[in-house]
Amino acid sequence: MKATVLVRLKSEVLDPQGDAVKRALVKLGFDGVRSVRVGKLIEIEMDGTPSPELEEKLGKMADEMLANPVIEDYEIEI
Repeated sequence: MKATVLVRLKSEVLDPQGDAVKRALVKLGFDGVRSVRVGKLIEIEMDGTPSPELEEKLGKMADEMLANPVIEDYEIEI
């Protein structure tokens, strides 16, 4: 079974890396870029089949290791 965890900064947290990417895109001539938010995509392959228990396990992984719940949100796709 394969799961994807998308981790990104919460909307109220400043994203200096996203700001740097935005400035670089504008400098390269990509007009109209108003905002960039940078995150990370984590793919996990696990034994088992999709289930509420497995989704709970993935949520625990994200809370304890994959994301910093103080400043980041995450989405899990199975």
